[in-house]
Amino acid sequence: MNQLLFLGNLSGTEIIIIALVILLLFGGKKIPELMKGLGKGVKSFKDGLNETEKPDEEKTDEKQKEE
Repeated sequence: MNQLLFLGNLSGTEIIIIALVILLLFGGKKIPELMKGLGKGVKSFKDGLNETEKPDEEKTDEKQKEE
């Protein structure tokens, strides 16, 4: 588990340093707001993907009913 997703070969201390720099840049109160916004963005993206898949399924259901 030396590699975390896209982080590559970063060690634990490097990840902690990056987290501290982010904390200094954005502040403790701003980070939860940023994560909340990121979560909402991911949710709306997934909903958008599901909406594009549903009409395709409805079209195939309509074609099957016509036959």
